[in-house]
Amino acid sequence: MNSPLPPGLAERLRALYPDASVREARVLGVDEHPDGESAKELGYGRPIHVRLAMPDASERAVVFHTATPNDFGHDRRSDRAQGMLLAYDTFGAVPQHARALDVGAIGRDGSLVTLAHTDEFYLLTEWADGTLYADDLRRVSLEGRVTERDLLRVDRLARYLADLHALPGTHPQAYTRAIRDTVGHGECIFGLIDSYDPSVPGAPPALLQSIEARCLQWRWKLKSRTERLRRTHGDFHPFNILWTERDTLVALDASRGSEGDPADDVACIAINYLFFALEHRDRFDAGLGLLWSRFWSQYLSLAGPSVLDAVPLFFAWRALVIASPLWYPHLHERDRARIFSFVSQCLDNDRFDPAWGLQIMR
Repeated sequence: MNSPLPPGLAERLRALYPDASVREARVLGVDEHPDGESAKELGYGRPIHVRLAMPDASERAVVFHTATPNDFGHDRRSDRAQGMLLAYDTFGAVPQHARALDVGAIGRDGSLVTLAHTDEFYLLTEWADGTLYADDLRRVSLEGRVTERDLLRVDRLARYLADLHALPGTHPQAYTRAIRDTVGHGECIFGLIDSYDPSVPGAPPALLQSIEARCLQWRWKLKSRTERLRRTHGDFHPFNILWTERDTLVALDASRGSEGDPADDVACIAINYLFFALEHRDRFDAGLGLLWSRFWSQYLSLAGPSVLDAVPLFFAWRALVIASPLWYPHLHERDRARIFSFVSQCLDNDRFDPAWGLQIMR
């Protein structure tokens, strides 16, 4: 099948092979000779095979690869970029493998921007003035009292999440992926469990294995619930929330595609009302316990109770973070045990009850 050469590719080939000329360009099929049960129907792109005539009368052939979105972990542009970069970095490590010659991005004008001689990527963002919500939680934990401003901020935080979670996601399989990543991604449950040394006090391997097994059961409960897909922040903890002088919320560092189950964000922020209170549990009822209850009351009144059907899985993930000796090395063994007791109660029930958070702190 003949195909005109994309202008950007033609320009890049001229830079790589200044004196060569294009003899032929054609789009390759997924399976050039489909027949019978082994016929392949699905591929991850439509490569272009290009034959070049070289100045010395020899011929050279190259293949131009692009990636198309699909639900096999390539639905995000960053996924597809990762695949191309990984190919460029590793093809040369495989004996007798076709060499990777260049890697880059396609500009909006169709030009090719090479990344072949780059190293790490970077991100530049604007600066946001404000104070971390973590500072509020530390103060309330220590003082054992809440102010009107604390209550106002909880109300605005709940409203922010309810409004965010009213927005639709992009496509149903994004939910399935979000649940799969919650269990299997290196930043999530499996990755966190693998980071625990067998000798960590309060986290014996048998307990972690039990948590992992129950999380797998929760994955099967949730993965087909694609109607739950909503826009999310993805990492909504107190170190990613700023408050301006006028008590306007500013969110930082949205993660993991920013779509999935609203319970992800709810668990991420809610568990911190418990976590920050551990060191001063005797002040919980008059301090962070009030904020815990206020958050649940406000969010459920705005978004409805369906989050209670999914939040146990996400509490397990976030608990593995705050109980981690790598993330929080000063956590006492008794508090780690308390956290995992809370996790077990969550995972062993089909529906979460916010009252459990109050009970576990007593």
